[in-house]
This record gives sequence, structure tokens and C-alpha cells, in this order.
Amino acid sequence: MGTMTNNPAQQRRWEILKSVVSEYIETAQPVGSSHLAQVTGLGVSPATLRNDMAALEEEGYLAQPHTSAGRVPTDKGYRFFVDQLSASDGTGELSSRQSRSVVDFFNRTHGQIEEMLRDTSSLLARLTDYTAVVVAPAHESAKIRSAQLVDLGNGNGMVVVVLSDGAVANANFDLPSEAGFEDLAHSSELISREVLGKDLRSGCRALSGLVSAPQLQDLGPVVTQILTKACGSLRESVERASDAQQVFVDGTSKMAIAFDAIETVRSVLDILEQQFVVVTLLRDVINAGLSVAIGTEHGNTSLAECSLVVAPYRVGGRDVGTIGVLGPTRMHYPQAMAAVAVVGKRLETHLNEG
Repeated sequence: MGTMTNNPAQQRRWEILKSVVSEYIETAQPVGSSHLAQVTGLGVSPATLRNDMAALEEEGYLAQPHTSAGRVPTDKGYRFFVDQLSASDGTGELSSRQSRSVVDFFNRTHGQIEEMLRDTSSLLARLTDYTAVVVAPAHESAKIRSAQLVDLGNGNGMVVVVLSDGAVANANFDLPSEAGFEDLAHSSELISREVLGKDLRSGCRALSGLVSAPQLQDLGPVVTQILTKACGSLRESVERASDAQQVFVDGTSKMAIAFDAIETVRSVLDILEQQFVVVTLLRDVINAGLSVAIGTEHGNTSLAECSLVVAPYRVGGRDVGTIGVLGPTRMHYPQAMAAVAVVGKRLETHLNEG
């Protein structure tokens, strides 16, 4: 069918396809022409509907599981359905109760970014009844907002770095036994002066320069030891943090409900346990220019019976992470697309204002 036209016959087929998809999403049962005649209001006979459904089947939009059964949508049928929703801006809306829960969530959420993103995945899973995935920003572009050294007692110290995206990097190190408050404060001031306003990698280079600087010898042996140990520990910590993208997944139990075949459930859960695969999967969908990937469109055969609805979120004008939901191809697309869009925008606003 391609796109919607003014041709009455093709327009009717679009309405039929739309109705079959909507009914199948709600009931999970093949849709017959007699039932369709009752719910579409198209004013045509079941015989006409059967002919149109047969034509849709020939074109690959519908399939008939059994000879005497009604039709079910194919991935191609879902794709046409989703494309028409997007073209008409008919991505659905959240209920007033759901909208309020999103607003309330972001009004009260505080704390570290990791905790907030984990809670965001739980919110999205509750809104959609699908598995929700939130990919955290990679920290390499975040700026260092503050850095300080803390005496933990018993000869243990910690260097704590707070980033502009709300993340916190920290590392423990051994304090010299003779280190006093002034030594720690002086060391903390020197580290802060070197790294403040830099991104993590630039901060690491600055720390390397600091501990190798000739003037370090003039600071005295205690401060020199503190700086050397603290900078060494922090460099290791931030190098790990700059490359990592955490993935927060919630609602995996919903996949067991969505599929009858235990092998399908096992395959899906296996994918969700592999963070690198999940990050790559969502990134590839977005790079392909898709907000919805149906069946094998996302390129992972283990998820051939699934669909993904994804959206990037931006901080400081650039894409830094991704949110999405994973469910069966028999997904309630309007609701899922609305939930991902609304939560993604609220998350984006919250991070930029924070």
C-alpha cells in the first residue's frame, strides 16, 4: 500500500489493517472478517472485508495462522501501522493519571544520576508494562564540577569528583600516617585547581602533570605522598568511568508474560543481561534513523519476536544517552511511543536543569 492515498479502496484497506492491528494488540487472537464488520463501522459486508484482508495478506501485511482462522499482522503490517501513526502525529497520549505520575516523579527525584536513571527505568516499565531500558551517559564529556579529598579515618583517604552530569567518581587511597588536616586540605586544593572545569580525560592528564611536576618536591614529603597516591587512584577510577555506559533495566519479568515459548523468553533475558549488547542495539536503532524497530529491523535475530521503541536524550545540546522499551511485536505502539517520548523529554529537562 505504501502511503495513504485518496483512493477509496486503498483507504478502506488502511482502515482494515489499522483495525486488525489494534484488535490483535488488545486480544492476541486472530481477527476474522465477521468480527471486523462489527467493530470497524466501515459499512461494508464481511465478504468485502474478506476480499480486502486477502489482498492485504497477498501484499504481506497480514498472515493467516490457520486456514479457518482470522488474520494477524506481520512485521510489515506493524511497520505500516507505526509509520502512519508517526506521520499523523498519532503516537497516543498518556492518561491524566500517568502524566501526573511522570510529573510527580521528576519533581521529587534527587540524588546521584545513577539512582535517578534506575528509578526512571522503573517508571517507564510501570507506564508501559514492557521491559524498560535506560542507558546512562558516558562520562567522558562531562565537566568536573568539584574535587576534594576526605579523611575516612584509620589511615584511609578518599578522593571524590563530582561531574556536571551529576555522576560521582571516587577512589580510595592510603593516607600517610603523619598526614594532618592541613596537609590534606592543601593537597585537596591543588587537585581541585588542576581538574576543575576539565572533562575526565583532560583531568587525568592534568593529574599526571601535577604529580610529575618538578615543583612537587617543594611541597614536602607528606603532601607529595598524598598527591601521588590520590592522583594515581583517581586516574584509574576516572579512566574506567569515562568509557563505561551503565544500563538500567526494569520489568524483565514482563517478558515471561508476553511470550508463550520459554526459549523466546530465555533468549530475550540473555540479551538483556549483556550491557554492551544492549547499548549497541539501542545505538544502532537510533543510528538507522528509527524510533521504532520491529521484528528483525534491529538486526538481532534473538529478538526477532520483539519490538523496540527508543529515544535519545540530550544534555548540553548533544545526545548522551538513550531510553526505550522492549516488548513483543504485538506491542501497544501508541502508548509505548507516548511513554518513551514524554519520559525522555522530562528526563532531558531534569538533567539540563540539574
